[in-house]
Amino acid sequence: MSKQKQRREALIYHAKPQPGKIKVVPTKPYATQRDLALAYSPGVAEPCLEIKKNKENVYKYTAKGNLVAIISNGTAVLGLGNIGPEASKPVMEGKSLLFKIFADIDGIDIEVDTEDVDKFVETVKMIAPTFGGINLEDIKAPEAFEIERRLKEELDIPVMHDDQHGTAIISAAALLNALEITKKKIDKVRIVISGAGAAAVSCTKLYKAFGAKTENIVMLDSKGVIRKDAPDLAASKIEFATDRKIDTLEDAMKDADVFVGLSIADIVSPKMLKSMAKDPIVFAMANPNPEIDYNLAVKTRKDIIMATGRSDHPNQVNNVLGFPFIFRGALDVRATKINEEMKMAAVRALAELTKENVPEQVNIAYGKTRLAFGKEYIIPKPFDPRLIAEIPPAVARAAMESGVAKNPIEDWEKYKEELLQRSGNDNKIVRQLHDRARMKAKRIVFAEADQLDVMKAAQIAFEEGVAIPILLGRKHTIKVLKKELDFDADLMVIDSHSDEANAKREQYAQQYFQNRQRRGVTLYGARQKMRERTYFGSMMVLEGDADGMISGYSRAYPTLVKPIFEVIGRAADVKKVSTVHIMTTDRGPIFLADTSINIDPTAEELAEITQMTANVAMTFGFSPVIALLSYANFGSSTHPSATKVRKAVKILHESNPDLLVDGEIQTDFALNKELNQSKFPFSKISGQKVNTLIFPNLESANITYKLLKELNHADSIGPIMVGLRKSVHIIPLGASVDEIVNMAAVAAIDAQEREKRKKAKTGK
Repeated sequence: MSKQKQRREALIYHAKPQPGKIKVVPTKPYATQRDLALAYSPGVAEPCLEIKKNKENVYKYTAKGNLVAIISNGTAVLGLGNIGPEASKPVMEGKSLLFKIFADIDGIDIEVDTEDVDKFVETVKMIAPTFGGINLEDIKAPEAFEIERRLKEELDIPVMHDDQHGTAIISAAALLNALEITKKKIDKVRIVISGAGAAAVSCTKLYKAFGAKTENIVMLDSKGVIRKDAPDLAASKIEFATDRKIDTLEDAMKDADVFVGLSIADIVSPKMLKSMAKDPIVFAMANPNPEIDYNLAVKTRKDIIMATGRSDHPNQVNNVLGFPFIFRGALDVRATKINEEMKMAAVRALAELTKENVPEQVNIAYGKTRLAFGKEYIIPKPFDPRLIAEIPPAVARAAMESGVAKNPIEDWEKYKEELLQRSGNDNKIVRQLHDRARMKAKRIVFAEADQLDVMKAAQIAFEEGVAIPILLGRKHTIKVLKKELDFDADLMVIDSHSDEANAKREQYAQQYFQNRQRRGVTLYGARQKMRERTYFGSMMVLEGDADGMISGYSRAYPTLVKPIFEVIGRAADVKKVSTVHIMTTDRGPIFLADTSINIDPTAEELAEITQMTANVAMTFGFSPVIALLSYANFGSSTHPSATKVRKAVKILHESNPDLLVDGEIQTDFALNKELNQSKFPFSKISGQKVNTLIFPNLESANITYKLLKELNHADSIGPIMVGLRKSVHIIPLGASVDEIVNMAAVAAIDAQEREKRKKAKTGK
């Protein structure tokens, strides 16, 4: 993507459909006069009086306990420098968004228009009663140190400057694991720190807390090695000054075991890397470009353990692994501060989590066969769903043990369950979808590429690496649209009506005729059909000229199903093709089937649809917990529509006893696990969080998914076609650009999975 286009898209993203990235929404009913009388006057007086009696009641009756202020003066914004408070606001809003999606914390950004330490501190102190915690952000050193120190001393709520401590915590966890892999001791290794800002100082202090020795550490600022004999040494640097008679980074790197970069790009050369000790540990964390390029580093030293701040390489040191979960744990025990014990607990929890078996969901998201503790996996991935259940409890326990917790946790299992429920609010499936598709981009036919939204989606899919689009449509229109969108990628463009396509049209017609000649198709008819995009595109996939296809933006569903069934057809072991929709809801992704094809499936067909839907859920890294829905519960009706579902469940229990599936069951009992457990404790899904719903007929499935989409504004991915021989999918009529991109990712992943199965079967 060009810088100009990226700039334009970033500006549109922040401006439309409404400015900014966050908003405030009510958490209580407000529909009636009674509701409003309780929310405000006169009812609001009662909690006010209770809080007046005891200030701690503010946590009981208001949102304070889940509210964090993200406060900056914009003097040290990452990569931008001192840009001022107003210009820093988009960054702080972004931090609010991360707090919410990773830890369900409500973050309010506050930009303070002063560089005076006293004024800044006084301002924060005056507004502190509003918040349960303070996250300081993008404040330049050395003022940042003084501001944080004073606020921690003078406030009774958690305060943390994430620029300092976030990087320190994540890199310390990575360092402990890297040292374990290389069988080195932290009190023996020689460490070079490039940078002397807030993050570098905090990292070094935390490494020392874990046992690193001052005499083994060399820190450099922009002038070179910080030495004890340097004149006019700043107070913040005295602790890290060395008595070694060296001046340059090249000198410091000789025989060093660890390099930690928090400075600028490309300052470490291959020569410096070669001068390091055996099994060097290099954390090049300058952003956006590290102190030495990852590929150059691993090529230079085969024994290196390398981490960067980038997501496109292994071992990303990403602050999002820390700050949301540290504040989550601190807020949940009403900690009065974030102390060293809590930070060290977060480090240990991150380090230990890395050594545990990685959920398949994470492997799938990052396109790995099996992530395992080792040189290329020394810290967890940011989208690991276990983070919220492991880091906050460790932080909360440390707060309790160090005496700063005002609301101790008693039931840890219940607390972990609550944390996992919070994570359901963050629907990571779209990110996982795109990340997975990127791992091995596939050639996907966009069958209506002469439509503006389809072309926009093709552009995004290409620029994000989700797919390699093949643009099918009127060539002149496609050319005009590409120019309008500044989309100059050299992609295959095909007009199935054009003379240029004659040879391919004839090839496909001959093959289609051969496949369908005993089903009423003539060669003339085959040639005519190959002028139609869906037939032509489907034949491209069938013949291996493309890996997948998406179509349907401008044509009704029934008109597309017929050519796809005729050309592609069912897989060998499938009796009925069906479709699945993935709905992203507040409780997490829910898989719905069959939403588009089978009008009134039999019990046997329902069982097959259920099994295929379970396979879809597993493909995306979810363990399916399946409810077969009905208006009846477990034999309460003898009507054929209910007994059909009951029979399907019996088939599934006999054919796949390990599958968590049950029914017939009403929707509310299926989705409310407490209700299910109390009424039907015998059920295989009793007490389970159901994530897959199988409907008894097309009518109920189609109505439900569209209701969810329109009334609850739930995003949907689908319909995903299951049971076909090849990766071909139909997008909804008039689908949004995002929906088309998501379906392109689905088509790419489907093609990847088919390729894997073929290789496993044939060994090729």
